[in-house]
Amino acid sequence: MLHPIVRTLVKVAVASLVLGAIMAHFGITVEQLMQKTGISAERIQDYARRGFAWAWPNVLLGSLVIVPIWFLVYLFRPPRRHSSSD
Repeated sequence: MLHPIVRTLVKVAVASLVLGAIMAHFGITVEQLMQKTGISAERIQDYARRGFAWAWPNVLLGSLVIVPIWFLVYLFRPPRRHSSSD
């Protein structure tokens, strides 16, 4: 059984593939969509770089608090009982 996040990513990938195939059948291309919306590949790359430059320091800062708290909770939670099916 797949993890729920992996299952969701697979569903999104399949839906994207199906929609992309339908759009290609009707002659719609990425270049046409980008031209109509006024977005260039360079602009998308710039947005991605700026987003990463903003997010990465915040992820590191948050992890300095979250990881030790998670570790303490993991250490002090009661042990789980495993049911054996033998």
